[in-house]
Amino acid sequence: MVFPPTVLGYYVLVALGRTSFVGRSYEALTGSSIVFSEAGAVVAALLGALPMVVMSARAALENVDPLLLQAARTLGAGAFRTFFTVRLPLATSGIAAGIMLGYARALGDFGVTLMVAGNIPGETQTASLAIYDAIQANREESASGMIVMLSAVAVALLYGTQKLARSHRVR
Repeated sequence: MVFPPTVLGYYVLVALGRTSFVGRSYEALTGSSIVFSEAGAVVAALLGALPMVVMSARAALENVDPLLLQAARTLGAGAFRTFFTVRLPLATSGIAAGIMLGYARALGDFGVTLMVAGNIPGETQTASLAIYDAIQANREESASGMIVMLSAVAVALLYGTQKLARSHRVR
């Protein structure tokens, strides 16, 4: 979360490139490279968004009332059962909110995706990269539709996240 997106993208590129163990293994299994492919775009966006999801999920799991966990343990539930029947269900809305925020972050990703997947129209070009290309080419009318769409998705995700956060506080 603290790395600039292009720096994170460089590290991912090195870790998944054709000369890395992971890159060679993936290519041996699938016949294609991870980098500069759709798979690379997905991995890049996922890795860029993962810290946000993890931080939200961790906060949600840690905010479960310890008295409820102790009560479950007192009633004979082991650690595994307590986690899956008490802690996880109570943290679900916070985890879902984190996933939604991560999705929003991945949807707008630019730096990591550009470094790992490139900007190949029709193959690895994401909406954010397409907007950038359209603005650079002075095709603002082309970019405006994508801008409206991404804005609507972002507002919907923010609204949903707020609703989940409110429902989590009510419990």
